[in-house]
Amino acid sequence: AERSIKPFVIGRKNFLFANSPLGAQASAVIYSLIETAKANGLDPYRYLLWLLKTAPRLEKGGGNWAGQLTPNNAPADCRTM
Repeated sequence: AERSIKPFVIGRKNFLFANSPLGAQASAVIYSLIETAKANGLDPYRYLLWLLKTAPRLEKGGGNWAGQLTPNNAPADCRTM
């Protein structure tokens, strides 16, 4: 259990040296997305790439666009096998 939270502890230490509160928040969001991708068996780079390409198109359509960006809806090429 302690090993599973080690990345979060290291990330927390890194956030202490952010230049601004908004910079720390942006770092925390990206860090959370990367750790979520890892926890769901996704390649973080491919998942972020898919996320950043897909989000602008979905947002323009209205509705539940954010729900379509969850790791469960990621394409097969984002999965690590």
